[in-house]
Amino acid sequence: MQDRSRSRVLRALSRSAAAAACVVLAATLALAQAPAEPVEPPAQTPSAREPRPVIEMFTSQGCSDCPAADALLKLFIDKKDVIGLTLPVDYWDYLGWKDTLAGPRNAERQREYAQRFGIGTVYTPQAVVNGAAEVLGSSESEIERALNATETALGSSRIPVHFWHYGNNIIIETGSLPQGSEPKETTIWLAVVQKVVEVEVKGGENRGKTLTYYNVVRELTPVGIWNGRPTTIRLSRAAIMRPETEDLVVLIQEANAGPIIGAASLNE
Repeated sequence: MQDRSRSRVLRALSRSAAAAACVVLAATLALAQAPAEPVEPPAQTPSAREPRPVIEMFTSQGCSDCPAADALLKLFIDKKDVIGLTLPVDYWDYLGWKDTLAGPRNAERQREYAQRFGIGTVYTPQAVVNGAAEVLGSSESEIERALNATETALGSSRIPVHFWHYGNNIIIETGSLPQGSEPKETTIWLAVVQKVVEVEVKGGENRGKTLTYYNVVRELTPVGIWNGRPTTIRLSRAAIMRPETEDLVVLIQEANAGPIIGAASLNE
């Protein structure tokens, strides 16, 4: 699948439709970026911690090489201090099985990364590490190298993130720009995550298999802008926490597909 998928350029997805969806969702979720009333902390306010590295795994139920990458992501989630996210894509549906977890917005995000990295095409399985490097998603050694390289490269620009819930609020607090760094256009993303999903595949390259996915991103929505100064965002927990939602993840990312300079999980 890697060789075949690297050689095929996908049809352009509708950027305007994806952008409109993001705007609508952000307007629904974001109650305030600068709350009119103080946000009360829990009994013990979570302490600031260094941002965790992030692996985004672009995968498909229709890709025979992807199950190995999906299992590898679980190893990184379990053994490393890493936020691993699964982003299923739909462009292999024509091979005989419609991916039950995929959506066009994941493929659009992957295309934005492809343009930024200058690789021209999208493929599966692909791991994007800290928004700053892309590697084959089934290669443990390549992911390890990308983690080490990007952690070193981004070390001086990382910002701490507090993330907790209090009453009916989800509260995000960010630190300030590291001394000597230049502020850049930066988006605060909220990912709605389902921890574990099992899928019985009844067609395509993985026909007859039961596949297991971890930290599946159900929604990825921009909820604010970070401008280099400490920022507080308060969201309605009731509007976000659906029955299938088991975790929330915050990503602070330069532009839409740039380096991720801050990340935190609600249930860490």
